[in-house]
Amino acid sequence: MSDTSSDTSYRVTADELRQFIERYERLEAEKKDIADQQKEVMAEAKGRGYDTRVMRKLVAMRKRDREDLAEEEAVLEMYKEALGM
Repeated sequence: MSDTSSDTSYRVTADELRQFIERYERLEAEKKDIADQQKEVMAEAKGRGYDTRVMRKLVAMRKRDREDLAEEEAVLEMYKEALGM
């Protein structure tokens, strides 16, 4: 009888594990689809004459805290002035 409950327990765990794996795989597929869509957006922007390197930088900057970004820009300006740029 303990073998049967052990087998049942294993089966339930295996089913649950399979569900986790399949959910993760679906998310991976969605992530790939989103990355492909992002590439398409940048390709379209590039085709319209935009600098995609600068656009990516802007996207990264928009994610950051305003105060942190302002402080970094102030330091950058100070360093540029020190170098005569």
